[in-house]
Amino acid sequence: MIQRIIDLIDRYHKFLITAHVKLDGDALGSELALCRLLGNLGKDAVVYNQDPTPRSYRFLPGADDIVHVLPAPVAFDAAFILDCSELERVGDAAPDIGNVRQLVNIDHHVSNHGFCELRLIDPAASSTGELIFRLLTAMGADIDREMATNLYTAILTDTGGFRYGNTGREALAAAGFLVGRGADPQWISENIYEKCPRAKIMLMARVMQSLSFDCGDRVGSLTVLLRDFEEIGALPEDTEGLVDLPRTIDGVSVSVLFTEIGEQRFKVSLRSKGTTDVAQVAAVFGGGGHVNAAACRIAGDIAVVKRRLFAAMRLPE
Repeated sequence: MIQRIIDLIDRYHKFLITAHVKLDGDALGSELALCRLLGNLGKDAVVYNQDPTPRSYRFLPGADDIVHVLPAPVAFDAAFILDCSELERVGDAAPDIGNVRQLVNIDHHVSNHGFCELRLIDPAASSTGELIFRLLTAMGADIDREMATNLYTAILTDTGGFRYGNTGREALAAAGFLVGRGADPQWISENIYEKCPRAKIMLMARVMQSLSFDCGDRVGSLTVLLRDFEEIGALPEDTEGLVDLPRTIDGVSVSVLFTEIGEQRFKVSLRSKGTTDVAQVAAVFGGGGHVNAAACRIAGDIAVVKRRLFAAMRLPE
């Protein structure tokens, strides 16, 4: 399948690159690295995202060139849809993007069942960034400092700083290679993890007061309400990383972040330790993800949402 993607890149000239809403480091790093590659090959490439780039990732090379108004789909020969298990994950422009002549999906989510013919999907990969690195390696591409920085960021963030269970040999080998090509681990980590806006820390302090334990104290959860954003002046992107906090507690197998996104609607983010499969839990509610990291949306007030989610939990003995 990689060779077919390489053939497509050789054959076509104008490319659209996009990823899911609620952008993260893997989506952005993968997009920007691929765009840089195509530009270096003399191709025309545009990165389109529905949502703005989170503050913590604006340092990435090429981030300033991302557009948020979709150009006419007829202007492109092919569209790369990255880090998405389904086309709808790109947002409101999904129907228009679906009209591009050739779609290519590169993704690592276990919940991806293939929504287009040309695809590179590997749930065993740590990140979409690792798959882009695999593609570039197969092409014999000259990975420069900009590409290395973006791909290192993709792998770093989706492995939780190389702490999650998806941190495999290939991920570490790729990261080491990228450092050799100019990625600066300290500088990248400082930009992502050590330049938090004050509102993010204040939100964290507020949300920690909602910490609760369920399922025999093996599930720890936090709740963010719309009024928390309003009163503190925080943004939805400031919730990144909050879901990991309960998981650091001894005895907690699953951590959950309930984020209110509208009246009677919550986004539910799940993280787990070991073999506890939260992707199966998310799938009950139409969501998906990985064994140790998944998400879904559930309707209802917070009490109803919690009751439904915890009823779907099946924790190993």
